[in-house]
Amino acid sequence: MLDLFADEHPWQEPLGPGAAILRRFAIAHADTLLADIASVAAISPFRQMVTPGGYTMSVAMTNCGALGWTTDLHGYLYSPNDPQTNQHWPAMPDSFRLLADRAAREAGYPHFRPDACLINRYGVGSKLSLHQDKDEHEMRAPIVSVSLGLPAIFQFGGLHRSDPLQRVLLEHGDVVVWGGESRLFYHGIQPLKEGFHPATGRFRLNLTFRQVCKNE
Repeated sequence: MLDLFADEHPWQEPLGPGAAILRRFAIAHADTLLADIASVAAISPFRQMVTPGGYTMSVAMTNCGALGWTTDLHGYLYSPNDPQTNQHWPAMPDSFRLLADRAAREAGYPHFRPDACLINRYGVGSKLSLHQDKDEHEMRAPIVSVSLGLPAIFQFGGLHRSDPLQRVLLEHGDVVVWGGESRLFYHGIQPLKEGFHPATGRFRLNLTFRQVCKNE
């Protein structure tokens, strides 16, 4: 387990063209991030969304920022309002925005302006099937993904679902950034294994920052 080296300074590992893992990058800010996640969820609670095909997702989700990712009978979309509360999604906390900006810069993307943050909560057995992030209008911006809590196996492929997959362990405080040639690469999370983390208990939490709208 990488946690054996928790005292080491953050380091970067290449993952693909325009993609990197920033190991331990968020660990110093984890307590603040988790407290802000709880504040967001107190306004817009976690829920298991239902896909257009009627499948209930195993991962519980909520959002913050100007836009939130959600589903309806017609497909996947970004909306300024939480369909469960009929109110705007909570504002993106400063801790989120600052971390996303720093991580994007570290990975070579100095102009990242996220307007959406999807927060995923994984319980034991929860997974995220291989998919592309392609509902955004701004494809020049990267994706920034922050892992907190229990470790998980991240799958990172190519432009086609059938492309070979890399499988890498992500742990508490790791951040993955991908864009450029890798922006539309398939990716997913394998089923979460049983465990306990002192910061999150039996859960893994993930922040996924995206820039949906193009800069004016």
